[in-house]
Amino acid sequence: MSNLLLNELQVEEPPKITGTYRDKLIALLGSDLDFHNQNNTYKSHNIHAFPAKFPPQLPRKFIHTLTEPHDLVLDPMMGSGTTLLEALLAQRNGIGFDIDPLALKISSVKTAHHSIEKLEPMARILIERARKSIEDEKQTLLEGLTTRWDKKTKEFIDYWFSLQTQIELLALAKEIEQIPDVGERSFFELVFSGIIITKSGGVSLAFDLAHTRPHRAKIVYSNDGTRIVDEPVSEKRREILTKKIKSALGEFEKRFQSSLNDLIISHPNNMFSQGVFGNAENIPLAANAVDLIVTSPPYPSNAIDYMRAHKFSLTWLGYSIDELGDKRKIYIGAEATLDVKYEKLPAYTQQVVKKLMAVDEKKSLVVQRYYSEMTRVLREMYRVLKSGKAAVVVVGSSVIRGIDTEVQNCLADIGRTVGFEVPKVGVRNLDRNRRMLPAGINVNLNSQIQQRMHQEYVIGFYKP
Repeated sequence: MSNLLLNELQVEEPPKITGTYRDKLIALLGSDLDFHNQNNTYKSHNIHAFPAKFPPQLPRKFIHTLTEPHDLVLDPMMGSGTTLLEALLAQRNGIGFDIDPLALKISSVKTAHHSIEKLEPMARILIERARKSIEDEKQTLLEGLTTRWDKKTKEFIDYWFSLQTQIELLALAKEIEQIPDVGERSFFELVFSGIIITKSGGVSLAFDLAHTRPHRAKIVYSNDGTRIVDEPVSEKRREILTKKIKSALGEFEKRFQSSLNDLIISHPNNMFSQGVFGNAENIPLAANAVDLIVTSPPYPSNAIDYMRAHKFSLTWLGYSIDELGDKRKIYIGAEATLDVKYEKLPAYTQQVVKKLMAVDEKKSLVVQRYYSEMTRVLREMYRVLKSGKAAVVVVGSSVIRGIDTEVQNCLADIGRTVGFEVPKVGVRNLDRNRRMLPAGINVNLNSQIQQRMHQEYVIGFYKP
């Protein structure tokens, strides 16, 4: 690793493990995979909120131990690009695929080489032009708000954003759209998205966007203290459902400054790490090309509904609600069951589906769809992976209608049918204070969503 990257990173490399490749994989899976109380926000890992992403220490541990510099590391369901960034920082080549528009944008900005010297003056000009537009061309912006979206998308915008916020966001969006360079424009789009999708606060009328469980504030005050939303709410819930909307321009400026600290400003020589549009069920790579796979597929049955939150910024970036809804239907783990290609599942996995069918036929089809999709994903992972190499898959189980879908056991079962060995499955206890999950910090096993989100499993697939 270059000295510059080491100085920027300031994170210890994983300890060395000896033995055969397979022995190393087993040792890693049996080691501490919790990573509690460790810094997960170094470099561009912190550039944008993203639900349920694994800590960077996890892919780094496997990348450093199971690969060599310039090896190719793949994440076929890359999400926010955690694996890709760790591959880059470790002087490995990284490639990732996803179909989510915001995931693609986050991963591209995370791993790109940025020039702070260019971005700082651009930001000043952009913010000043947006401010001037609000002052001098407010009527034009108001007219733009009536023509920018179709009826359904406009209704969504009006429900979740105050009029003043819409004016400020439109002024910013129009300036960002004028940036000719794709990489620079993507960076500013991500800053823009980051003031909407946040762990708390944000400029919309929503709470909890980053956890994919948005709910609308009942009492809302504008930046100058005027009450702009006043809906009935019990005294008990008044405080937690009251929100003060901050200036979008002010938040954008602050977000830009914090984002500068998260950027990669140097790359190792001759290394690439990039995320591109692609479906994990049909990975666009040659057979036997990859040295390591580290990935985390979605939960079944949309337990974490990424699009529910992502649409809050994507509608400002050119997408309609219907278009995003269509994309959501084809995500792995989605609930649509029409026109689905079901695979023949191995006996153990089929038995789990049958248990669920006895109590909820619709949900059983959803789970059968998920395992069919993951069969195709694992088949593709086996194809592109070199012999004697590993795929590390981080999953959470899901309790649906009281039935444990046993994701870790079923995926291991499916993996064996496509040719993998499964020498070990590691267990990871989630740090609920830090991991962005759509559930509270305190574990409540009477809550169905919490039953499936206090532990994860790290499956080691080995290709003989």
